[in-house]
Amino acid sequence: MQLIEYILKGIEYSVFGYFMMSSLYIFVFAFAGHFYKKRRVSDSKVQNRIAVLIPAYKEDTVIVEVAKMALEQKYPTEYFDVIIIADSLKKQTIAALKELPIILTEVSFKRSTKSKSLNFAMDNLSRSYDVALVLDADNIMEPEFLVKINDAFQKGNQIVQGHRKAKNLNTSFAILDAASEEINNHIFRKGHRVLGLSSGLIGSGMAFNYNLFKSMMASVKAIGGFDKELEFKFAMNKIEIEYLQDAIVLDEKIQKSSDFSNQRRRWLSTQFVYLQKYFGSGCKELFLKGNINFFDKLWQMLIPPRILLIGLTFFISLIYFALPFIFNMEYPSLTNFWYFNLLITVIAFVLALPRSFYNLQTLKALISLPSAFIRMALLLFKLKGANKKFIHTVHGTIKN
Repeated sequence: MQLIEYILKGIEYSVFGYFMMSSLYIFVFAFAGHFYKKRRVSDSKVQNRIAVLIPAYKEDTVIVEVAKMALEQKYPTEYFDVIIIADSLKKQTIAALKELPIILTEVSFKRSTKSKSLNFAMDNLSRSYDVALVLDADNIMEPEFLVKINDAFQKGNQIVQGHRKAKNLNTSFAILDAASEEINNHIFRKGHRVLGLSSGLIGSGMAFNYNLFKSMMASVKAIGGFDKELEFKFAMNKIEIEYLQDAIVLDEKIQKSSDFSNQRRRWLSTQFVYLQKYFGSGCKELFLKGNINFFDKLWQMLIPPRILLIGLTFFISLIYFALPFIFNMEYPSLTNFWYFNLLITVIAFVLALPRSFYNLQTLKALISLPSAFIRMALLLFKLKGANKKFIHTVHGTIKN
């Protein structure tokens, strides 16, 4: 009986330690993010040749307008090409795209993935480029985006992540999705750069030295989360990722609960896949080579997604609060520690959320937060097969 008590105590302390370490990690980078300084843009006299790569899988609703807007950059037209990688688009969409001054690459795969599309396009481009910029099929670049990207590369950066932010806040789930993205921008991009670590990649609005990207992508076979695969590859080679807070790409946020579930199922699956794939090498990189950046990427795969972190911390703290009333017992020894953990987590989120979200709209959207948490928790039991096929999120808006 005493052995069982020791085992249960061990589990209790281990669970607390895991959540405490996760919350402290978020808190440290949320605090550090407030010391981020925007990089000054200089008037670069040298222009890189930029390939704007836009994979479009069944994106007939938005891709033509996105292609038109991608051409409207305040960057010399002779130094950039918009390359639409058309996968499973309708004939009328293809015809409309052919009317534009872009490079259209049509692809067809038995099982479509973004990595396959990007690799095919780069293998078949006849022109040479200095920089590869990857966008999603719904992304809208600010007019000076390429100017800022070019400037960052002129300063010696090899990989740059732009600031992806919401272009629509029309539903509660869109607001929550937008808030989540900005929290991640603050923690995993601004906070990380302040403390000398690589920015996280997001999957779009990211630019690379062209030859480096092409060579790295050649070995990427990821069905989902190819950006995470790249993060580990770059970290293994000790190549830092820069973040530009003022280089903005507008991104459509999910609007329905069903889209939220599809998107998060893909993300959760990706997290488990790369945790399993790189756990051993991550520990070796830290202890044998002192590669903190690589281990940091591994740790990000280990901690819970932000919604699950705050939801589970609140739920467990509530259980500790309720136990004495239910079983007529004294408060468990870790009760106050769980309260402290919840406080640290809440403060971290408050620190990371931009002031622009402190409004009535966000307050109303918070009503949907328990629903989002429950959906995320249930998805933990529905991950089987999620990494076997591409889970597509449908887009449908261009302007706010």
